[in-house]
Amino acid sequence: MQSTSLLRRGFWLEYATLGWNVVGTVIILIAAVRTGSAALAGFGLDSAIEIFASVVVVWQLKGLEQGRESLALKLIGTAFIILAIYVLVQSVWTLLANAHPAPSPLGTVWLVLTCAVMLLLAWGKLVTGRQLGNLVLTTEARVTLIDAALGGAVLIGVGLNALLGWWPTQSLDS
Repeated sequence: MQSTSLLRRGFWLEYATLGWNVVGTVIILIAAVRTGSAALAGFGLDSAIEIFASVVVVWQLKGLEQGRESLALKLIGTAFIILAIYVLVQSVWTLLANAHPAPSPLGTVWLVLTCAVMLLLAWGKLVTGRQLGNLVLTTEARVTLIDAALGGAVLIGVGLNALLGWWPTQSLDS
């Protein structure tokens, strides 16, 4: 396949990721506020970081001849280190505060859809990135795969809470 066609596909995949995550960030944060769910709020932050990563990839693809690969990889890596720290702190706070979220049908439906869409986008980015020989697009494909996995993990937690009420009923210091 021609390099121009592959590059166009890479842009399309990133723009699709951007669009999905912009809409998803709003939906998930509304669901998080309505239910008091730290898990949904964390996933909203993940979506915002995925937006940042996609913007970085678009910036890198638009300047292929300008040697932006190293900086792009560092920016994406830094964003996900920030996300990991947030998820850790938020998880500990949620457990210590014994914050019990309400069920969220909106959040659940969006998470199911997001898992499927992110898996497809990750696959497309991986194939396209390999065909282009573009390490940034290939790396961001893995980021998108992690987004799908995180969505799946949050979906399991939200689902278990909604269906079975699985949540500690006493604070940890009792």
